[in-house]
Amino acid sequence: MPFLPLSFFVAFLLVILFVGVVRAGNDGGSRNIPFLALILLSALQAFLSGLRWGYDIVDVMYVAPVGAAFVPPLVYCGVARLVQKDDRAFDWSIVMHALPAVAIVTLLTVTGWRNAIDVVLPATFIGYAGAILNLMRRGPDALRKTPFESALSVYRALVFAALALLMSAALDLLVFLDFSWTHGSHAAGMVAIGNLIALVVLSIAAAVAVQGRESSEVEIEAPAADEPSDKETLAAIQWLMETKHSYRDPDLNLDRLARKSIIPARQISSAINRTTGKNVSQYVNEFRIAAACQLLAETEKSVTEIMFDVGFQTKSNFNREFRRVTDMTPVQWRSRRANIG
Repeated sequence: MPFLPLSFFVAFLLVILFVGVVRAGNDGGSRNIPFLALILLSALQAFLSGLRWGYDIVDVMYVAPVGAAFVPPLVYCGVARLVQKDDRAFDWSIVMHALPAVAIVTLLTVTGWRNAIDVVLPATFIGYAGAILNLMRRGPDALRKTPFESALSVYRALVFAALALLMSAALDLLVFLDFSWTHGSHAAGMVAIGNLIALVVLSIAAAVAVQGRESSEVEIEAPAADEPSDKETLAAIQWLMETKHSYRDPDLNLDRLARKSIIPARQISSAINRTTGKNVSQYVNEFRIAAACQLLAETEKSVTEIMFDVGFQTKSNFNREFRRVTDMTPVQWRSRRANIG
């Protein structure tokens, strides 16, 4: 029976993940192309890792570093699509994002300075990880285009992706030290296992972010002039929730809320954070949970029906937010309410 490296199975699973994400994303929303490309690239890198460390095909070492150089830019561009209000703001810089790969190709084909890659790649991973964490510094509210329902899970996935980049850089450093101290006696195992873990983490993070959905409609940011006070902002958002029941929109995100209220997104985020100590997704989801509690108490609707009625799309997010607000599951809350009544 022929030997098949673990990397090949990982590559196969990543291709399945890609197909599943694409099928799940056929709902009319715009696709996050960088993240989809990241999943495919991760599958390719896993396959190349299997060739290198499973079959000792040394020539792979001239291809794999080039592919690796594209991983951090793809993660960054995928995050930027969820954070920035205008995709054109970073589309023009795509050539700049290709510079690490160009540098590695130059080192391999022109200068032949192979050892320099051990410096260029970790520096690239660390630099992009820092840039991603900087984009995420405002927490879930930084994800302007992600629906509030999934903002927290997407935020966590993206932070894990940045940490995976840092882990990959640390791994490269360990491999470099291993070659310096033990002539690479542990390098094969570290590279095979470490890179596979990093690729899987990055791909899963990308899949979570993609399934967080982006709105395909163009959101219009309110003008920055004459911004309302925090009190006025909170009153406007509360009016939308209580009168217009805007929380029922499953695709409601910060950009869309800004358009509905005619208040800049950053002002909404800052006002809610300063006034309530919560991020916008938590604030909106609490209106959803309050409505869910009312339906649980006053109707015989199933938990799933109620979940959809108040704006949630997945049970995991609904149950997580319900427990955060009430310290109970919906079923437990309804049962306790019935016993009290």
